[in-house]
Amino acid sequence: MLRVGNLQRSIDFYTNVIGMKLLRRSENPEYRYSLAFVGFEGNPAQAEIELTYNHGVDHYDMGTAYGHIALGVPDVRAACEKIKASGGNVTREAGPVKGGSTVIAFVTDPDGYKIELIQRIEGAAGAGLR
Repeated sequence: MLRVGNLQRSIDFYTNVIGMKLLRRSENPEYRYSLAFVGFEGNPAQAEIELTYNHGVDHYDMGTAYGHIALGVPDVRAACEKIKASGGNVTREAGPVKGGSTVIAFVTDPDGYKIELIQRIEGAAGAGLR
């Protein structure tokens, strides 16, 4: 779950830039929060990210325990090009991980959360940026 400062902005980023689908959305006005769940290729076959907007809170401080979300993609370089073309922020271009050969890259979402893109091994299950 990620707490976000603007729910629609985050939905737009994860769907239009990253290529996920909005799976479901709910409002809870009594407790002043809204939820959106995004993921690849539908539920329950793939993992989901819960985006939580607490009404009236437009930003959060990043905690020191949070690292990043990691998403497997079939082609990290192509995913970075698509993300940049869609207005996304690539903060580490595609290349091998330090001390290894797996290709990775990093992007940030509108709230500053880091997302690692990891080159999937051929035949591995899952969707991802295509």
